[in-house]
Amino acid sequence: MANQNGNPEALCDLLGVAHPVIQAGMVWCTGADLVVAVGRAGGLGTLGAGSMYPEELDAEIQKVRANWDGPFAVNVPLLYPAVEEHMETIRRHKVPVVFTSAGSPRKWTDFLKSAGAVVVHVVSSAAFAKKSEDAGVDAVVAEGFEAGGHNGREETTTLCLVPEVVDAVRIPVIAAGGFYDARTMLAAFALGASGVQMGSRFVMTQENPAHVAFKQRIADAGAGETRLMLKDITPVRLLRGPEGSFYDRVASAESAGDDVQALRVLLGRGRAKLGMREGDLLEGELEIGQVSALLNDWPKAGDLMGEILGDYRAFGTAKMAPGFCWKALM
Repeated sequence: MANQNGNPEALCDLLGVAHPVIQAGMVWCTGADLVVAVGRAGGLGTLGAGSMYPEELDAEIQKVRANWDGPFAVNVPLLYPAVEEHMETIRRHKVPVVFTSAGSPRKWTDFLKSAGAVVVHVVSSAAFAKKSEDAGVDAVVAEGFEAGGHNGREETTTLCLVPEVVDAVRIPVIAAGGFYDARTMLAAFALGASGVQMGSRFVMTQENPAHVAFKQRIADAGAGETRLMLKDITPVRLLRGPEGSFYDRVASAESAGDDVQALRVLLGRGRAKLGMREGDLLEGELEIGQVSALLNDWPKAGDLMGEILGDYRAFGTAKMAPGFCWKALM
């Protein structure tokens, strides 16, 4: 197989999209309305199945299908308790693209490909990327530790991770972690990626189901207000809440050297939904990337896509930037 790195048009063809921009499948921060809006703008919208019961995923896929006849994706964390039910739902609905994460893709890749899906796995190291390629996935997402939500323990930054992964595999590499505009997309292509995945930027859109209080907290965030926490359980990047918030209590517990069991008790259950979907900034988890310090508006997703692509076209004209699916603009 020819090396497909640094070839956005090949990635566009693989995913069936006009532009190499993927909206990440985030827990509690995705839904059919967002997926459809991104798809209509030429990108790839993704449902985050990790926060959905099987019947919810089924309903969201049906809603997407009712409003959009183009490509879309579902992200499935492989540690999800009901992963078998999600995979059966994906097979039954013939979901065209599936992103897997949080586990080895080897068990499910053949199943998904036999159902007609393109399979993309999220990795945090070049070693995991190579293992994913060997398992038969069609592409990988190289996600640096700047990203929001659950993250790799290696704490490898996007600037280092993307070229490491590009050099390690022949399948397309999608860069993630810190991407939000045309400038950062240009940087991804300069590093050899074939596309970008954006999560935090799409949280801050009107179609995103995240609570307005969470969005406003992101808009108010300054530099250095996120931190990779709970690394002894499952590493997650969290945004600081008000004084005495869950964030503060975790920071205190980790500084005091509390053991894993104590941290699990502190974490409890349901905090991600509480913070991001229900807007409880005191008790909830506020999962967002470092790029939150640069986000202060929430446009419509289609307008955001248009702005990013228009700015990138200007970059391409001025700087002969690589990596744009120019045929989609003709």
